[in-house]
Amino acid sequence: MPESQTAPPPLPKSQPSFGKRHSTIIKLLGVGALVLVLLIPLAMITGVLRERLQRRNEAVSDITSSWGGEQNVVGPVLGIPYQYKFKVVKEVPAPDGKMERREVEENGTAVAYFLPETLHITGDVQTQMLHRGIYDAAVFRAQVTLSGKFAAPDFGPLKIDVRDLQWKDAFVTIAVNDLRGTREAMILDWGGTKHPLLPGSQVPGYTTGATASLGNDQPIASDTEFSIPLDFNGSEGIYFAPFGVQNEVTLKSNWPDPAFRGAFLPAERSVRSDGFDGKWKVSYYGRDYPQSWTSRVGNERFSVPAVTNSRFGVQLLSILDAYRYVERSIKYGVLFLVLVFTTFFLFEVTARQKIHPFQYLMVGAALCLFYLLLLSISEFIGFSWAYLIAAVASTALITWYCRFFLGGGARTLMIGAGLAGVYTFLYITLRQQDYALLMGAIALFIVLAIVMYVTRKVDWYARDAGSLSLEG
Repeated sequence: MPESQTAPPPLPKSQPSFGKRHSTIIKLLGVGALVLVLLIPLAMITGVLRERLQRRNEAVSDITSSWGGEQNVVGPVLGIPYQYKFKVVKEVPAPDGKMERREVEENGTAVAYFLPETLHITGDVQTQMLHRGIYDAAVFRAQVTLSGKFAAPDFGPLKIDVRDLQWKDAFVTIAVNDLRGTREAMILDWGGTKHPLLPGSQVPGYTTGATASLGNDQPIASDTEFSIPLDFNGSEGIYFAPFGVQNEVTLKSNWPDPAFRGAFLPAERSVRSDGFDGKWKVSYYGRDYPQSWTSRVGNERFSVPAVTNSRFGVQLLSILDAYRYVERSIKYGVLFLVLVFTTFFLFEVTARQKIHPFQYLMVGAALCLFYLLLLSISEFIGFSWAYLIAAVASTALITWYCRFFLGGGARTLMIGAGLAGVYTFLYITLRQQDYALLMGAIALFIVLAIVMYVTRKVDWYARDAGSLSLEG
């Protein structure tokens, strides 16, 4: 019998590779890896930003070092020298010619300090911009008047005998960081008598300022009114110390963006586009140093740190300049990358649109370049216009590029409209200093909700299986 002819058994199908069986998850991991890779250029742009910010700070420091820095007005203080006796142990010759230790009495000189009963400060701070290359620095000229009243000194609490006082050496002194802006000689009006203020401060712990010698042998037996006009240059800010029992400070300026700082905030304020007015009312209960003390050991309650902690005033710097805005915008760089790459990934999942990793990379590079454009342009024309130019350029470049691999039409328009919306939202968020974090969190929640809604019916396992059957 002829052998029956039978067909050979079919060869077993080879198992699909791991990559084909898990193509979706591998693609997702690849997109995540690209986001991490693009963090490198973002970090490099951050480094460039810090370098430019350092150069700006050096230029501003160079300008202000010649004009004048932050100004602290401390005073006035009434100082009255006096003599006192103290005992020390010394070696003195004995009758037999030998040296022996004895307690002897010596005379010393100290100063009794008194702060004013009332202190009124009025100031007019006019700002202007100075330029160094492409960098600007805000500086000011302050015309300040210190006035008020000193009560008759009470030496009882200080345990000073009035017979030991040296009234002819009494003085009134103030401390000011820098008086280079003074254009005329400063004069102290002390009870109607004029006394010239000479350079140098005698406020304990301070050296720069001015001091007027009262030069009168007559005791100060009653309240005395005083007035000290000051005229000086400065920058960054101006601060005062509450040396009076009752302190009242009135300040006006043409600076539209003040930041009130220090231990006390103004009781009244008015901030306008053409300047501000502020009025402080402060009592001496908010400070840690006394109304009177002496220079002898044991009176250390008056100190420079204590005065520094009691200062109040205004900072004349922009809270957020262009560099700070750029720095904050870079922090949203990862969010931009995730949003755009997520959109591309959804196109691949829902519309079977193939997008190559290189195309992801090019779009990510364009998103990173936005921040470099923003930084470089903002140094010349300001942040708002620089943001508009950089955002339009970045959106147009990415939209044009996507038209070639997304097939044009609705998908390309979605990318362009989405980028325009995200850049607009970022700009609004940057301008909202107090609500930036809240707005960013809400935006992330909405984006996550949209992604979950679009992918709610996607069967990821079936998708990979379907791609395998199509290949088979």
